[in-house]
Amino acid sequence: MIPKAIRTFVNVLTIVTLALNVFVYFYPDIINKSNQCDWHQFNSNPSDHQILKTNLGFLNTLLPSNIVHKLALNFATLRSSETKQPSPLESIHMLTFGDPQINGNWPSTKYIKRLDNYGNDYYLGHIYNTMKNRLNPSHVAVMGDLFSSQWIFDSEFYNRTYRFVERLFPRPLEYKQTVIDTYKKHENYDWQGWLAQERDMDPMARFKSRVYNDVYDWTYPDRKTPNFQNPLFINLTGNHDIGYSGDATWQHMARFHLLFGQNNYVINYNQGTPQEWRLVVLDSLTLEGPALQEEFITYTQSFLDHLRDIENPKFKGATILLTHIPMYKIAGLCHDGPEHIYYENYEREPYKNGKLRSQNHLSYETTQRVLDIVFPNHDQNGIILTGHDHEGCDDWYNYINGEWVASKQKSETTEGKPIREIVVRAMMGEFEGQTGIVTGEFNNTENKWQFEFSYCSFVIQHWWWASKITLFATILFQSIIRLF
Repeated sequence: MIPKAIRTFVNVLTIVTLALNVFVYFYPDIINKSNQCDWHQFNSNPSDHQILKTNLGFLNTLLPSNIVHKLALNFATLRSSETKQPSPLESIHMLTFGDPQINGNWPSTKYIKRLDNYGNDYYLGHIYNTMKNRLNPSHVAVMGDLFSSQWIFDSEFYNRTYRFVERLFPRPLEYKQTVIDTYKKHENYDWQGWLAQERDMDPMARFKSRVYNDVYDWTYPDRKTPNFQNPLFINLTGNHDIGYSGDATWQHMARFHLLFGQNNYVINYNQGTPQEWRLVVLDSLTLEGPALQEEFITYTQSFLDHLRDIENPKFKGATILLTHIPMYKIAGLCHDGPEHIYYENYEREPYKNGKLRSQNHLSYETTQRVLDIVFPNHDQNGIILTGHDHEGCDDWYNYINGEWVASKQKSETTEGKPIREIVVRAMMGEFEGQTGIVTGEFNNTENKWQFEFSYCSFVIQHWWWASKITLFATILFQSIIRLF
């Protein structure tokens, strides 16, 4: 006979478990402002906004429409098949995730830390799965610093990449086949072969291999419409993935290219139409030096030169720029001010002395060059999305007297459209598990793209852990009560 006090405890535990799990799975609507975790609605007329329904008719009849809408948003399996998908000619739907920086396990790692790393993977994966199933994006961008350190052997790089595609950002097998095969072989990558291939490549051929048109799926590149079930993944290079330019080696770059994709490229969409736009992915880690491998600087600067000379003359649309290191701005606008640090008297690796060791922003000169090339059409809107500064930041670059100037507001004297830069706040628990939501919509009245950005915040990972621990305890205690 189970004492009444124990039954009462288990019942209370069950209620707490239910409340915690409702909170964890409905957090976008519980702790965020209304519509903050949805695509931005540029049209302010509520009657034009889509109200979702479930595939269960009785729920649609019994429950208020706003409750049905929330259920369909948070549980994709309940969503009616009649839900309209956005037109790629009229809208851009992108999720951004800042600096996950997943840790690794070593022989000396304590078991409690191993458990923490294991749980952290699934905490981050819960954020992605919740937002992906809720919003069905066409694009997903991870803003660099995928891992916590670039100073790991290939074997550990494979381990973390496997966790990345299995736990944090899970995808069907065909989208992660290269990662799975590499992980199973667990052999050091032939970076010397990749080095030789890159050095032998003609600069124009290299650039052409980095230009894509209407790509929505890396695995099925001939698909010319968004794949909302398996969005296009964009993984940016971060300083903890390949190192700053004074650290980055051919081995770093080769394995990143193999498992995460190219470091510089452009994707053009809707070319030759009023709805033309492009997505530029730029490796800001290899823009400035002095570098350990100066070829990396040459390749990235060459990419910008070819973008200016080959692509820009025929490009009339808006640009989304994705890169890891933020643009230059004066101290005080963001948490991190401008800073460049160089190796000095570094006895451990003296060959690095004088080379770039770290940086918070790009330099003023590099920023001017990048913005001039990437945003050539001053009559068009654009947006920059970066990572690096975990606190996040939001600024505008106004073009005044031939110079890009950062400020917190749009300037009335700007020549053309100001460009907004969002430094995406980190998705780590310490920073409330952020998801950046980028919405683009083509304004048919102005014949221009317009962009908006918002955050969907979660909470520190302890709440996620609490939901899992109480669920396990509830199942255990309820089973014992049923048995006795």
